[in-house]
Amino acid sequence: MSLASPLVVGASLTTTDIWMIVAIVISLALLAFLALAETALNRTSLAKAQALANEGKRGSRALLDLVREPERFLNPIILAVCIAQTTQAVLTGIVADRLYGPVGVAIATLLNVVVFFVLTEAMPKTWALLYPERGALVSARPVSWLVRFGPLRLFSHLFIGLTNWLIPGKGLKQGPFVSEAELLHIVHAAADHDVIEHDERELIESVIEFGDTIVREVIVPRADMVTVDTDATIGDALGVVIDEGFSRVPVIGEGIDDIVGVVYLKDLVRAYRRGRSDEPVSRLARRAHFVPETKKVDDMLREMQAGKFHMAVAIDEYGGTAGLVTLEDLLEELVGDINDEFDIDDPDVVSLGGGAMRVLGRMPIDALADQLETEFPSDDWDTVGGLIFNKLGHVPAVGEHADVMGYRFRVDRMQGRRIMRVRVAPIPVEADLGDVGALDSIDGSRAVDGLGHRA
Repeated sequence: MSLASPLVVGASLTTTDIWMIVAIVISLALLAFLALAETALNRTSLAKAQALANEGKRGSRALLDLVREPERFLNPIILAVCIAQTTQAVLTGIVADRLYGPVGVAIATLLNVVVFFVLTEAMPKTWALLYPERGALVSARPVSWLVRFGPLRLFSHLFIGLTNWLIPGKGLKQGPFVSEAELLHIVHAAADHDVIEHDERELIESVIEFGDTIVREVIVPRADMVTVDTDATIGDALGVVIDEGFSRVPVIGEGIDDIVGVVYLKDLVRAYRRGRSDEPVSRLARRAHFVPETKKVDDMLREMQAGKFHMAVAIDEYGGTAGLVTLEDLLEELVGDINDEFDIDDPDVVSLGGGAMRVLGRMPIDALADQLETEFPSDDWDTVGGLIFNKLGHVPAVGEHADVMGYRFRVDRMQGRRIMRVRVAPIPVEADLGDVGALDSIDGSRAVDGLGHRA
C-alpha cells in the first residue's frame, strides 16, 4: 500500500494483525486497571482497611492483607505495568508498520502516547482519587491473584535483587511508609473535619514530638533546684521538704555539683516519729540516678519504669549538674501540666492584648513558637531567656529588649542574673529596625537588634 493510498484498514488486515490488535486492547485495559489499583491501594491506610473489614465489605479481607504489607503488591504491579506497556507499544508499532509503513509508525506512536496517558493513566487514577474506597475494594481480589501468580512474583524478586546488587545498601526497606510530617498533616486534617477532637489531636502531636525531645528541655534547672545539705539534720530537712511541698529532694555535699543522694519525705517522717530528728539527713539518703541531659525523654521514661524511680539528676557534658528530671515532668510532655492542690498556678503565657503577651523566661522557645504559629532559632538554647541571652550577649537589665523574627522580646523582671518574665509583642510597623541606636520610647532602654549588637 502506498503512502498516498486511502487508509482503509480492513482491506489489508490479516488474522495475525487482528490478534495483535486484540492483544493491544487487552494490554491497555490491563494498564488502566493496574493504574487504578495502584492509586487506590496506596491511598488506603491500614486503619481504613481494618474498618472496612470490620464492616464485612466485599473484598475487604484481601484489601487488608495487601495493605498490611504494601511491598507485596507494589513490585508485582510495577513489573506487570512494564510488561503490558512494552507489549502494547511493540505490537502497535508492528501493526502500524505492516499497514502504513514508517509514517504509520510515527502516527501510531503519537496516538499511543495520547491514548496511554488519557485512558490508562489520567482517567483511572483520577477515578481512584475520587473514589479510593470503592477502587481499593474492587481491585483488591484481582491484585491478590496477580500477587500470587508464581512467575510474576519470581521475576519481581529477581529484578529487585538485581537492583539491590547494582545499588548496594539502597535496597527496598520496610517502611516507614508515612513520615512524621505526613502523619501530623493527617492529624490536623482529621481535627479540622471533626473526625477527632482537638484535645485528641494535641495528644497525638505530643506523642509524635515526644521521641524527639531530650531531657534538657524538660528538666528543673539547677537554679530552681531545692536541695538539703548532707550535714543538715533530719528535722531541718523535713522542714524544707514540707515548706517546698516536695516528696523527694537531692542531698548535696560540697555544692550543687556534688549530689550524694536523694532523701524521701516518707523516710524523713518515719525517722522523725522515731525520735531521730537530730541525726544527719545523710543517713536516710538513697542512691541518686544520673543521666546525660541529652538523653531522649522516651528512653528516660522507659528507664524510670524499669528501674522504678521517679527522679534523676541530669548531667551536662562537663559532669556538672544541669538540673532534675522527674516522672511528672515526662508525663507533662504528653498530657500537659499536672497541678495538684498545693501547686501555685503560674501560667507560662498571659495575654496583654494587641498581640502582646507576657511569658516566663524559662518557657520553652518551641512552645512560644507554637503559641505564635511561627519559628524562632533554637540553636544552643531551649528557653525564651536563653534566646535573649544569646541575642544580647550579656546579662540584661530590666527594660532591655531584642528584636527577633518580627517580635520584640523585652525583659520585664530579673532575679539576680536570671530572666524571670519577658514581654513579647510584634514589632510596631513604624519602628525603624535599622536604627539600633534609637531610644526605646516605652522604657528608655537602648534597642538591640537580632544579632545582639547594642548601640
